[in-house]
Amino acid sequence: MTLAHLLAVFAAGVAAGGLNTVVGSGTLISFPVLLAVGLPPVTATVSNALGLIPGSVGGAIGYRKELSGQGRRLARLGAGSLAGGVTGASLLLALPAAAFETIVPVLVTLALVLIALQPWISERVRRRREATGRPARPDGGPLLLAGLTLASVYGGYFAAAQGIIYMALMGAFLDESMQRLSAVKNVLVALVNSAAALFFLVAGDFDWTAVGLLAAGSAIGGRLGATVGRRLSSRVLRLLILVVGTVSLGQLLLR
Repeated sequence: MTLAHLLAVFAAGVAAGGLNTVVGSGTLISFPVLLAVGLPPVTATVSNALGLIPGSVGGAIGYRKELSGQGRRLARLGAGSLAGGVTGASLLLALPAAAFETIVPVLVTLALVLIALQPWISERVRRRREATGRPARPDGGPLLLAGLTLASVYGGYFAAAQGIIYMALMGAFLDESMQRLSAVKNVLVALVNSAAALFFLVAGDFDWTAVGLLAAGSAIGGRLGATVGRRLSSRVLRLLILVVGTVSLGQLLLR
């Protein structure tokens, strides 16, 4: 890589780490940069997954206050995410590189619709619980676990807009603020990326230079993203997710 390439990959890591922590979709910044500097698609995907781990971990640490009281929920949802991440990583190395290109825009579109309708959905669910006398399930129930596990399969495969899909699913099933959901999202993304990374270290083809630059950049971006993201109101955070998600969807459709 030239000096310009090195700087571009590092800057992409900073931007992707920050965006992943606040919203998700950081891969849609870092992955095209890796392709632009000459990495093959699968090598770029594997290098991207490895390089963004420090950003995910840093974002989760930055949201540690919002994680208070969610340990049991994280243990249950995290187990499904780990299994999904390893499955997705194995599919990346076994299937053609374009295998998910058709379904990805559909997943992102559905996630954006759920995010937009979340206040209405939450109110409907609350009224139904009051009418039936059933308390809210703190772990979201089997449907949320299944949905997040499947989303993690996709996350281990490519991860573009993975965080947005997580937020949409949790917002539909959990009675929590956007900030507490975002904290859980960051932990799940870190788990999926780490599980996929361990698999890739054994079986994948990656570029150590790109991984190191992304890791350094994403570590900085992740902490900066947590500092900024925790100050946003739920309404602003939801609007930001919708804007970034819509831009991401357009980029996916135009690829």
